[in-house]
Amino acid sequence: MVYFYRKDSRIFAVQSEQLSAREHGIISHILRDAEPVKARKIEGFFLGKRIQMISPWSTNVVDIIRNTGITSVIRVEKYQSWERENKDYDPMLEMTFDGLDESLFEVRAEPEPIRYIDDIEAYNKKEGLALSPDEVNYLKEVSEQLGRPLTDSEVFGFSQVNSEHCRHKIFNGTFIIDGKVMPDSLFALIKKTTRKHPNTVVSAYKDNVAFMEGPVVELLAPARYDAPAPYRKREIQTVISLKAETHNFPTTVEAFNGAATGSGGEIRDRMAGGKAGIPLAGTAVYMTPYARLGTTAESRPWERIPERKWLYQHPADILIKASDGASDFGNKFGQPLICGSLLTFEWNEGDKYIAYDKVIMLAGGVGYAKREDALKDEPAPGDIICVSGGDNYRIGMGGASVSSSDTGQEETHLELNAVQRSNPEMQKRVANLIRALAESGVNPIISIHDHGAGGHLNCLTELVENEGGIIDIDKLPLGDPSLSFKEILGNESQERMGLIISAKDRDLILRIAQRERAPFYEVGKVTGDGRFVARSGKTGERPVDMSLMQLFGNTPVMQMRGTTVSYQGDCIEYNMESVPEYVRHLLRLEAVACKDWLTNKVDRCVSGRVAKQQTCGSIQLPLNNVGVVALDYNGKHGIATSIGHAPAAGLVNPEAASR
Repeated sequence: MVYFYRKDSRIFAVQSEQLSAREHGIISHILRDAEPVKARKIEGFFLGKRIQMISPWSTNVVDIIRNTGITSVIRVEKYQSWERENKDYDPMLEMTFDGLDESLFEVRAEPEPIRYIDDIEAYNKKEGLALSPDEVNYLKEVSEQLGRPLTDSEVFGFSQVNSEHCRHKIFNGTFIIDGKVMPDSLFALIKKTTRKHPNTVVSAYKDNVAFMEGPVVELLAPARYDAPAPYRKREIQTVISLKAETHNFPTTVEAFNGAATGSGGEIRDRMAGGKAGIPLAGTAVYMTPYARLGTTAESRPWERIPERKWLYQHPADILIKASDGASDFGNKFGQPLICGSLLTFEWNEGDKYIAYDKVIMLAGGVGYAKREDALKDEPAPGDIICVSGGDNYRIGMGGASVSSSDTGQEETHLELNAVQRSNPEMQKRVANLIRALAESGVNPIISIHDHGAGGHLNCLTELVENEGGIIDIDKLPLGDPSLSFKEILGNESQERMGLIISAKDRDLILRIAQRERAPFYEVGKVTGDGRFVARSGKTGERPVDMSLMQLFGNTPVMQMRGTTVSYQGDCIEYNMESVPEYVRHLLRLEAVACKDWLTNKVDRCVSGRVAKQQTCGSIQLPLNNVGVVALDYNGKHGIATSIGHAPAAGLVNPEAASR
């Protein structure tokens, strides 16, 4: 049954069993005194979340309502009055409704059955899987070895697991320049520094995050996490985690969620380092073409370069929405974003044109882990495969393979489907669980991996890469009942983590997960037979059934050929009399100009563990209209000195100055 509540131009829909008058009153209060509507149908045109996808907001509201003792509520969503002609919304998350009634949450679509792929080339092109000819031929050989056509889940899974995003085929490939084979791959060059000078590196290039030796610190943590307990101090030897990764394609296509999930995914990588890590602080980098803010060419002459027809969004919109997304995730998750970088750039000379057409969004951060947790343990047959996090939805399908293509090469719907949508509140619940296990006296996690590109197909196969495992698809949390097996296994949604634990620790971890309100599911077992099987316990179907050696592939090393290109640019001439004008132009560049529009929407101390605000330092204050005071905080004392034309101003009370 669906009940409706009205608040101004918004309608709240509550899916529940029969509610009493008292329960209506409680729910009305929680929904900011929205008035119950007696009508079973609401006339009008509305915008709201897609039927198939429960919103993060709904998850939190349902928890609040259930904490009051009303346990029958299943889902709560909000709908805004909308103009029919208004198309400004995210069709992957939202849809329009011509009236609201009791059938609002009914999903009528049926899941597609398993598809057996006879023509791998055609399927590769249709789905935008970015498989090379060598990989297509390799899959044909695997099909012959198995004596059957491969399923859509197997071909899709292979494309994600072996994508450039996950396997760095280009960076590990052979470069032939001017006919000469280069002695090192790009990845070998990157690794060479650490190999020659390991210094304090503990782990690098073997996990989704690197660790270096850290200090001995005093940990203040509960004596136990599965029940109320006092806090205790103990010293631990730490390692410092370091991570950075790009989220360029998603940010180019859908800037807000692309950057938000770039930040969220990078945080999860630090959480999944070794046997569990704790994220501390983040960074963000944005690089786009010139912003072209609508000002005159005289005030911004460097933007006189003819403007491209941008593939998705204008560079200024990308800068605003991307920084909004990264800020939003960090603020809601609880990680301060403490530093970053910004660059806008284009270059046009003769027939040469260079710009960040596929924008750069780089998320990074630091954290820590216990020294004994810096390396993962090896799972053993009988160990349990688990997933913690939100439900599966039709989100982030094929992100790894589409990211490996030239942006704009695939059909628009494939590229939009590949972008994740962020749910920082869900990730925070999972992070609380991981932190509790990491801070326990003995961490019960054997191995851990975040659900990034490729979803369960990538995460769970990497967890059991050396052993093999079997999972029951029916035990994976399903938010959208219309998902096919391929979509259940391959989606990248709702901020999830995969774990392997021992059966003896199952009950303890479940109790901690319940206290942290972190959804936790036992989905399979480690087998030790070297195969990966995904089966349905209800139907017996097996959308994935192959050896891990076949899944991870043994395709030829990629070769890239190139020739040396020399180019002599035009000489640049400067007019010394125009230096003041050059300086004014320089100060208007986004890379140089004031960054308040970036720093002031980020909560730079959201964790409560930031010792000093990054914008602290010299603060200039007007003093009695006669000059400027520069105030530099040093501990508890404020030192003030006069600058400019004013006479010495003396000391200023720091507390009064800050007010």
